[in-house]
Amino acid sequence: MKALIVGGGIGGLTTALALDGIGWDVRVLEQAPEISEVGAGVQISPNGMKVLEKLGVVPRIEHTLFQPDAIEIRHGPTGRRFFNLPMKAIAAERWGARYIQIHRADLVDGLLGELRERQPDAVQTGARVQSYETSSKGASVTLTDGTRHEADLIVGADGLHSAIRTQMLGPDAPTFTGNIAWRTVVPAAALGADAPPQAGCVWTGPGKHAVTTRVRGGDMVNFVGIVEEDSWTEEGWSITGTAAEAKADFGGWNPTLDAILDAAPQLHRWALFTRDPLERWSDGAVALLGDAAHPMLPSMAQGAVQAMEDAWVLARELDKGGMISAALERYFAARIDRVTRVQKESAANLALFHRRSVLSQAQAYVPIWIAGKVAPALLWRRNDWLYGADFA
Repeated sequence: MKALIVGGGIGGLTTALALDGIGWDVRVLEQAPEISEVGAGVQISPNGMKVLEKLGVVPRIEHTLFQPDAIEIRHGPTGRRFFNLPMKAIAAERWGARYIQIHRADLVDGLLGELRERQPDAVQTGARVQSYETSSKGASVTLTDGTRHEADLIVGADGLHSAIRTQMLGPDAPTFTGNIAWRTVVPAAALGADAPPQAGCVWTGPGKHAVTTRVRGGDMVNFVGIVEEDSWTEEGWSITGTAAEAKADFGGWNPTLDAILDAAPQLHRWALFTRDPLERWSDGAVALLGDAAHPMLPSMAQGAVQAMEDAWVLARELDKGGMISAALERYFAARIDRVTRVQKESAANLALFHRRSVLSQAQAYVPIWIAGKVAPALLWRRNDWLYGADFA
C-alpha cells in the first residue's frame, strides 16, 4: 500500500513513520526546497512521547531534549510563583513517559533521520500540491508543475492554510483570536542570574502572558510571549519584529523576561488564528491531520503532540484492514472529541492567563496555589485524561 503525505512538518513526518510501521510505502511531498524547522521550542507531554518511543525516534533526540523539573505559573511583573507542579520526578511513573522540551529543528531532524533510514527516498522537496482527485482505486495529487502522483491514501498534513482541506471542504477563513505571539531563543549563559527556572514556566499578566522553556539539553532558553492585539493580523512563522516592539509589549516585567528580550538575536511574531471543529476530515481516500484538521492555540502546548496522536491513530485504524474510506471515518470518530476538548481548554487557558483585575487573578490562582500546597495530586489528576492517554 502506498501513501502520499502532503507536508513535511512534525505531523507529516510522524505520519510517514507510523504508516511505515504497518508496512506501507510512503512519500512525503514538501513544498519547501528543503525540510527544516524554524528556531523555536516545543513541549512534548507524555502522550506525545509515547508515540515517539513506539516509532523508535527517542534515541535520535535523547542528546538534545530537556526534562523540566516542573510546570509553574508565575506573576509576570513580579515573578511571584503561584504554583509549582513537579513533573520530572513523576511524569513517567504516573503517565507512562517523560515530559520533555526540545527545539523543533532537533525533533524534525530526529523524525527525518529515522524515516530516511527506513525509506531513503521517501521525501520529495520542492513539491507544491495544487489539487487532488479521488477514484475507485484510491486518490492522486497534481503538483503545480503538472506532475501527478497516485496512491492508495493521501494525507493532508499541510497546516493551517491547507490546500487539501480547502478543496475538501471549500474555502473559508480562520478566525483571528485577537492575540499575537512573539518568539525567540537565547543562550541560557547570556542571562546569568536572570535565567528562568529549569521548568516550563508561564508568566501571566493583564492581557498577556509569556512562556519560558529550555531546549538543546537546557543550554538554550525558548521564549514565547502572547499579547492581546487587534491591529496586526499577519500569520507566519518567519515574520520579524523589532526589540522595541517586543519591549513595548513585555518590557518592565520581571527582570528575567527583560533579560531574554535584551539578549534576543532576533525576534519573530505572528498572529494567532483558530478554526471551528470540522464536521469531517476525509473525502474517500483523502484525510486531514494536525493543524489542517484542528489548529489550536499554544496555551496547552499540544499542537505538535495532537498531530502525533493523529498519526498513530490513523495508522492503527488503517492496520485493521477493510476499505480505506471506512478506516478514515473511524480515525475521525476516534479523534474528534479529544482534539475538540484540547482546542476548547487551550482557549480557556489563554483567557485564564490574561485575566486583568487583581480580584479575577486571585479567583483563578488562589485555589490552584492551595491545591499545590495541600493536595498536589489533585493537579496531577487534572492532566490524567490528557497525558495518560495511550492509543496503542
